[in-house]
Amino acid sequence: MMSPEKIKSIISENLVCEFIEIKGDDGTHFEAIIVSKEFENISMLKQHQLVYRSLGEMMKKDIHALSIKTYKVDEWNQLTK
Repeated sequence: MMSPEKIKSIISENLVCEFIEIKGDDGTHFEAIIVSKEFENISMLKQHQLVYRSLGEMMKKDIHALSIKTYKVDEWNQLTK
């Protein structure tokens, strides 16, 4: 069973994140908010693909569902002002 902390750790190891929050309490369904400079100049689809790639095989066997919200640093700063 996966934990939000484990998912956060794995994503953080593979992506440079300015902010990351993972929620989920049933071990298979999670929500993620990820802010990264790596998302600059790429589409939202590519941003999500980077997140999925960072989790690798876990997306196939350990995580049933992952709702992702990705933000570029400037977007996040505007939202959180």
